[in-house]
Amino acid sequence: MPESNDGTIESEPTADPAVTTEVVVVGSGPAGATAALLLATLGIDCVMITKYRWTANTPRAHITNQRAMEVFRDLGIEQQILADATEHGLVGDTVFCTSIAGEEIGRIRTWGTRPDREADYRLASPCLTVDIPQTYLEPILVRNAAQRGARVRFSTEYLSHRQDEDGVTVEVLDRLTGQRQHIRARYLIGADGARSKVAADIDLPFVGAMDIAGSMNITFKADISGHVAHRPSVLYWVIQPGSNVGGIGAGLVRMVRPWDEWLIVWGYDIAEEPPVVDEAAAIQIVRSLLGMPDLEVEITGTSLWGNNEMYATRLHQSRVFCAGDAVHRHPPSNGLGSNTSVQDAYNLVWKLAAVLRGQAGPALLETYTEERAPVAERIVTRANKSSREFVDIFEALGVLGADSEAEMAAAIEERKANTAAGAAKRAALVRAMELKNYEFNAHGVELGQHYASAAVISDGTAPPESADADLYYAMSTVPGAHLPHAWVGDHAHRLAMMDLAPYSRWTLLTGIAGEAWQAAAETVGRELGVPLETVVIGPGREVTDLYYDWAKLREVEESGVLLVRPDKHIAWRAATLPQDPEAQLRRALLSVLGRS
Repeated sequence: MPESNDGTIESEPTADPAVTTEVVVVGSGPAGATAALLLATLGIDCVMITKYRWTANTPRAHITNQRAMEVFRDLGIEQQILADATEHGLVGDTVFCTSIAGEEIGRIRTWGTRPDREADYRLASPCLTVDIPQTYLEPILVRNAAQRGARVRFSTEYLSHRQDEDGVTVEVLDRLTGQRQHIRARYLIGADGARSKVAADIDLPFVGAMDIAGSMNITFKADISGHVAHRPSVLYWVIQPGSNVGGIGAGLVRMVRPWDEWLIVWGYDIAEEPPVVDEAAAIQIVRSLLGMPDLEVEITGTSLWGNNEMYATRLHQSRVFCAGDAVHRHPPSNGLGSNTSVQDAYNLVWKLAAVLRGQAGPALLETYTEERAPVAERIVTRANKSSREFVDIFEALGVLGADSEAEMAAAIEERKANTAAGAAKRAALVRAMELKNYEFNAHGVELGQHYASAAVISDGTAPPESADADLYYAMSTVPGAHLPHAWVGDHAHRLAMMDLAPYSRWTLLTGIAGEAWQAAAETVGRELGVPLETVVIGPGREVTDLYYDWAKLREVEESGVLLVRPDKHIAWRAATLPQDPEAQLRRALLSVLGRS
């Protein structure tokens, strides 16, 4: 009988009970699974472990912003994500109301769906914000990681680790057999969530506090399309008695699948005994927030959780790195959690790969903390501020002192009165609703991550001023900035600028007058053993500036150059072609790779 072989890669058997690999990833959430997928894509051997039997069993994170979508585009899985996501056009008519069937207080067009803001979003990225619950996202990431060579072990719990000069020995527990085992690796990534044991084991320094407010999740199924499909959104905020206690600012009815699967977030006083949320209590809360006392509801799950306000100021110790919720712990406001986790992995993995291949010195790895710790602080601060800013709506409505549903209804009703008090209330509501743009249209927070580290060579210029750094993202090629977006290509193909600079290499971008950079890149890349390609943009070349947008965005002369890192951040730029481009490029690359 011929031996069956369909091309599926088999794990090689070993006589050594200790597993060996280059990188161990603890956790299969957005940070861990993305890290494993990126490592496998770059050909770096890795083992991803999780103590769970499968991926997330509740919807959890869902808003997937442009920068995360760009990572997925770079990984070649963008279409898989879009196939399971709720499309951009359905995510943004965010409603504030007394219940889904009750009185509507107002709406905000969110996540870049207002026409003027949508222009900002479309000009900044080839991707748009979509909604994909974690239960759908994680299987895509894990499946692709395994298909590309990552070894994935479920029911395998991280216990401890020990570092030495050459690597990390990780002790794990096989929960199926009860056996303890060692995995020997060069590096360890702890992406094991907000209660990270890896972060605790390396004693990362944190600022802030855990469990500052209590929340409960209730997932349920009920077709309420008649109440929401005409005002499609991911989020419906409910203001009722008690909705400002604990929680994330107000009661929330969140779409999981349009329009028959939902998740409610309702707060409780964390200083008191945790509430008992049995099926009867869950149904009562669902019916109350929906304003539908007789609705048939299928409760699919309940859970309690704590809101956090904590970030790490150092993200690694020697050979052990932490990413995702392990280092930034905050409420879901602004939808920053999984997005930032994906981007943590995107920042870290190319650096690990470069060091493992001998292309960079270990000093490059120090820049992970330098670049991502400020991001962690920023998003934790912003998310908690956004949660607290709900109080402005409660104050504007005059409901903070209302003890009963009748008192709250009367206070809300007053905004309709043709009186001075009614007019003042309406004006206050305009201001309060405007403030929520800092939660739902914070484009500057979502995309404006500017790095300053040894992996970036400053040319003495500063990032451009923004009208509001939280609300508006300003594209730039100042070293440390993300590569600006423009559409380029040829008569048959349209490419995003990011498509010219794939994750697997360094990229030089120049114009026709800068073609001499090509020879310099070939020499320097070969000499340093670094994958480095030059893309010349101009008429008659492989890539043309289709709309003449790139010429206005590049901020260097046509003969100048941008050195783009694998994660699409500008490492260095030259305004014009120097006399010796090879020497300047060599000096720059050696510096950012930590080899000088």
